[in-house]
Amino acid sequence: ALMPRPSSRLLPLPASAKPSLDAGPRLGSLGAIFIMLKSALGAGLLNFPWAFERAGGVRSAVTVELISLVFLISGLIILGYSSSISGQCTYQAVVKEVCGPAIGQLCEICFVFNLFMISVAFLVIVDDQLEKLCDSLYELVTDLPKSEMPYHFYTDQRFALLLLCVVFILPLSISKEISIQKYIRSALLFSCFGILRTPENDCRVSSRPVCRVSSWVSMFSVIPTICFGFQCHEASIAIYSSMENQRLSHWVFISVVSMFFCLIIYSLTGVYGYLTFGKDVKADILMSYPSDDMLMLIARLLFGISIITIYPIILLLGRSVIQESLLSWRRRCFGVVTAEYETRSRYLLTVLWIAITLLIAVFVPDISKVISVIGGISAFFIFIFPGLCLIFAMQSEPIFSHLTRSQIFRNGTSAMTWRDLYQMIKPSPRF
Repeated sequence: ALMPRPSSRLLPLPASAKPSLDAGPRLGSLGAIFIMLKSALGAGLLNFPWAFERAGGVRSAVTVELISLVFLISGLIILGYSSSISGQCTYQAVVKEVCGPAIGQLCEICFVFNLFMISVAFLVIVDDQLEKLCDSLYELVTDLPKSEMPYHFYTDQRFALLLLCVVFILPLSISKEISIQKYIRSALLFSCFGILRTPENDCRVSSRPVCRVSSWVSMFSVIPTICFGFQCHEASIAIYSSMENQRLSHWVFISVVSMFFCLIIYSLTGVYGYLTFGKDVKADILMSYPSDDMLMLIARLLFGISIITIYPIILLLGRSVIQESLLSWRRRCFGVVTAEYETRSRYLLTVLWIAITLLIAVFVPDISKVISVIGGISAFFIFIFPGLCLIFAMQSEPIFSHLTRSQIFRNGTSAMTWRDLYQMIKPSPRF
């Protein structure tokens, strides 16, 4: 299974030979860093204060973050190198080209399942926010405590979640191309700043334990949360392929800076959320705040809007992989794929995706359960697949041949030997 493939397949390609994602302007340094941050920052913000408590305190959690950061950045660098030698612009295509079709198919399965579980996590988050919003609206309208709210099916947040899926998410997801593919990260940042403040009426924070003895097991149990929060590796190859400067040293700089900013944002959120609520922090930090907190009410609304707009994009990515396999099977069996079959398959996959994720989200007790699963899957994209790419690349092009041959291209024009790789991965003097 580990037989080396022909080395000519994995020689670094000049930029002119690589497929281009678009004909528009290429990404600069700031643009690449910004998109990397947009890809990484997300729902993981809500779970980091709980992860800090689970790890045993701030020092333990930050230590695990710093250790994980080494492997996170290493994975990004390997993926950038793999993209340069394979000439592919997507994660699945790079893995399939470098590691072979069998591992490529495994990568596609993991990719779809990961997106599916992310969709479940999004609906769980929306369900949590709807619960608090329903309580807030009842108290605001009736001026009565939520404990006196009578139960009706239409007052249940699960019914409201069903309406959201039918009225908003389904129409946004059913089309072949989603026209509103804009990541609304302002909502996430607003929620983050809301988490960073300590409520004025929360005077009991000083009496809560904010430090406890942690074990190695408890420390490393938060690795799935870290993997989920810092996961941007699937999008990293597309970002690298869109960059104007595709030198490996430049990609190292982009990876380090992006992960450093993610570390700061996630750590601040985890520290302030944990210091505010201590051992009583919820898996979804927004659920730890009272229903009558108006600032957090706005944060819940914005976060819910952000999730509703991102969910169709996640669905589109996962559906495209499944539908491509269906259309390929149809083409092999019948020789042609009609537009009617494409439309019916797209409608069916969309409805099934939303229905199954909604059904699972309704019965999931809290977001930490879903994030544990997603974090485990994310480990494949962060550690396993990049490691396999490096192994297969080294087998296909032995290191001794690199010592004497010019194979590494800079912007598709000049070449350098493997002996000079150390000079290439050194930080550029411009930075």
